[in-house]
Amino acid sequence: MSRVCAVIVTYNSGTHVAEVVSSCRQFGVPVVIVDNASTDGTVFPDDVILIRNQENRGFAAAVNQGVQAHDAPLTLLLNPDARLLTSVEVLCDIAVANRHNAVAGLLVDASGEPQKGFSVRRLPTPTTLALEVLGINRVWPGNPVNRSYRCSDLNLSLRQKVEQPAGAFFLFRRDDWLELGGFDERYFPIWFEDVDFCKRLLDRGGTVIMEPTARALHWGGHSVEKLQDGCRIRFWYGSLLRYALRHFGPVSGRLVAGCVFIGLAIRMVTGIFLLLDWPVLGGLFASMLLSARCALFGSIENH
Repeated sequence: MSRVCAVIVTYNSGTHVAEVVSSCRQFGVPVVIVDNASTDGTVFPDDVILIRNQENRGFAAAVNQGVQAHDAPLTLLLNPDARLLTSVEVLCDIAVANRHNAVAGLLVDASGEPQKGFSVRRLPTPTTLALEVLGINRVWPGNPVNRSYRCSDLNLSLRQKVEQPAGAFFLFRRDDWLELGGFDERYFPIWFEDVDFCKRLLDRGGTVIMEPTARALHWGGHSVEKLQDGCRIRFWYGSLLRYALRHFGPVSGRLVAGCVFIGLAIRMVTGIFLLLDWPVLGGLFASMLLSARCALFGSIENH
């Protein structure tokens, strides 16, 4: 039995699946693929465990399905638009021999450069998210809070403790996954479920390590691009609000929700003047209503 198995969640990523599976095969990593009801005619390799969902169950639920489908003590979470460039044995060694709870390799672009600002970040704080949703990071991306959040100060060539590596290339232990109750499937269909998992793991006293000698090429955003703009807006803000209310406490969580409402109101007015299409405006308006409810009642349930 292999000590590690890769879990790949795919949604209309047929152009990339064969490459990521081939890279896993090259380095002796067995693969579980969970397909979230793709409609692009994806052809899956024969030498994988394949789970076909009849509907899009969301990323977190699909990850949990994938972990349940294999019996290896370690799970390597890989995006379908990633490709292993090195062996992952060093990640496994760190996770097992040194008893770290989770380990991430380094994501690089097509030129081999580290994907700074994405490969690893610090956990978001109320201030981090407030600056993001109010649009301040767009007009002043180099502000100290944003630079700290996106780990601009880290030397990505060094092995080090980190807080929130990207879920695109992330190894964790089955026993931790079981103790935490898996990935939280209420982050639907995507966003912040990997951040939430790392936050809960660290709160439990765990450790997350980034090991830069293990590398994967990452194209980025392939499945997300398939979402319509209005849906993408609703899903991103919904997951952000869920994270804020869960981890920041009632006061700070509501303050973040209030900032979301203000930021969306600005975007809504600007969007009307710019004649944005109705699906985008609809997504902004629906997210405004949700943020108002969260700010008033401190709850996101049933949304």
